[in-house]
Amino acid sequence: MTESSSIEALPFEKALAELEDIVRRLERGDVPLEDSIAIYERGEALKKHCETLLKKAEARIEKITIGPDGKASGKAPLDVE
Repeated sequence: MTESSSIEALPFEKALAELEDIVRRLERGDVPLEDSIAIYERGEALKKHCETLLKKAEARIEKITIGPDGKASGKAPLDVE
């Protein structure tokens, strides 16, 4: 399994936890340069994966509007307020 496919298989929570761990490691500054570059690249991939998963979830969190005839007339964004 390649590194990118292993990221694509991660659920959001695990990907976010790994990304947070990478940020902590980089902020401490005690990671050798080559390792820093490698984990930064993985962090970028994890960030993109998390953004994709959030966009998919956002698209699913829509309410269906019902028209006067009782049929679904479309979708509207979920009102979170």
